[in-house]
Amino acid sequence: MQPLTARRPAYQRQLRRDPAPSKWAYRLQRWMLTPYVRMFLRTGLPTVLLLGTGGLWFSHEGNRAALIGQLTHLRQEFEARPEFRVSLARVEGASPELAEAVRARLALPLPMSSFDIDLDAARARIEALDAVLRADLRVRSGGVLQVMITEREPVAIWRTDAGLMLVDTGGHRVAGLLSRADRPDLPLVAGEGADRAMAEAVALFDAAGPLLPRIRGLVRIGERRWDLILDRDQRVLLPAVNPVQALERLLALDHAQDIMNRDILTVDLRSDHRPTLRLTPNALAELRRAQGIETVENEL
Repeated sequence: MQPLTARRPAYQRQLRRDPAPSKWAYRLQRWMLTPYVRMFLRTGLPTVLLLGTGGLWFSHEGNRAALIGQLTHLRQEFEARPEFRVSLARVEGASPELAEAVRARLALPLPMSSFDIDLDAARARIEALDAVLRADLRVRSGGVLQVMITEREPVAIWRTDAGLMLVDTGGHRVAGLLSRADRPDLPLVAGEGADRAMAEAVALFDAAGPLLPRIRGLVRIGERRWDLILDRDQRVLLPAVNPVQALERLLALDHAQDIMNRDILTVDLRSDHRPTLRLTPNALAELRRAQGIETVENEL
């Protein structure tokens, strides 16, 4: 009996194909199984198609204008919602006069959307006021713009050629002053450059102790040192370096010998070794007579 394959016709044996893929088909299948290729086909190719489609759509000016107009309209509708509308400005921490000046500096046409308020620009306008040290602006719930003001505290009156002005510890102008009598509680300073040494002037006033009721003011000399002016036309010349310590030494000397209640015109403390006293003409004449020194009076 012949085998089964032998009984098949020759043409059937010639039509049989090898089930293995061809070389190029095998390479294609292996290439498609590469992770980078699969990632590109899954995400990269759709992204490229979307970007290409979007770029083609945006290349037409009419499409761009329509999209921008729609977005602008949506933004305006969102910003115009009632919960974002500011209807009231509340100023806190300021005197009534300063509060009115702050509201005028705000220059905001309320009511308006909170998105239209430039808080930084408004803060800069308010802090440009002389009496304002710092301003803090916040939009609160209920449509309230809260303005917290920190005022400058005047510590002295500075007399200049232009008139009187209130200054703080940093020498910054707080406000103008018409008359010295309007602020009798504040000390008086004068002289060129007194504003730049205001912290030292305040320290001198604080250290004056029992002399404080007699002080008329401080005068800046040569933009480097102070003269302390007392009643009875007395003057204390303070050094340029460590004037507070020099004043404290004078107070100790006055406590021991009561020199400031004598007929003295000037106390010169510019020397660290010893003070120099200048007597009044009457006291000097009495001292010379007590020493037996004859003095000649003349009209000169």
